[in-house]
Amino acid sequence: MVKIAPSLLAADLSRLGDAVRQIEVAGVEYLHLDIMDGHFVPNITYGPGMVRALRPLSNLLFDAHLMIQNPDAFIPAFADAGADIITVHVETTPHLHRTLQFIREKGAKPAVALNPATPLETVNFVLDQVEMVLIMTVNPGFGGQAFLPFVVEKIRQLKCLIDNRGLKVDIQVDGGITPATAPLAVKAGAKVLVAGSAIFGFPDVKKAVEDLRSSSTLS
Repeated sequence: MVKIAPSLLAADLSRLGDAVRQIEVAGVEYLHLDIMDGHFVPNITYGPGMVRALRPLSNLLFDAHLMIQNPDAFIPAFADAGADIITVHVETTPHLHRTLQFIREKGAKPAVALNPATPLETVNFVLDQVEMVLIMTVNPGFGGQAFLPFVVEKIRQLKCLIDNRGLKVDIQVDGGITPATAPLAVKAGAKVLVAGSAIFGFPDVKKAVEDLRSSSTLS
């Protein structure tokens, strides 16, 4: 079954608590937290303090996507704040294997992310060390961007790598995910759909989640 991870980046920043409660009622599995530092990506969002403030409001899995330079310096703070999964970008993590071990040591599940143009070879050697691989389907930094179709083949290739090694690793996709694009990603092998505008951009969040989930079965 496909899992839904609403991105808080697209929610009303003045009502984040309400947004978290809405998506939990809607039956999603994850809360996706886009952490941006203004260096790795051209935007700044929020830090561990906000994660800590939201943690008592929800039993959802908190998925902290660190789009930041030097992620090792912040892993303890996000783990302590309540992040269940911590995703680091291969592009900012020179000692990837060590960083993934560090995440586990701090009590969170490790995941790794790749930008659209980053080759799969960069994560092949750590596939047995992660719970999830996030394939960016847009260039990161801002919500509301259009899905990049060429990434579908990359998702398909990653699924083959995982299956050929008999691993249980979820593929997550993030960027431009809508009821129109979700079937493409799911058919290629995606298991976790990150969606922002396609959920929080509609007045009825529950229906938006249902529409996204239903569309994924069309693959």
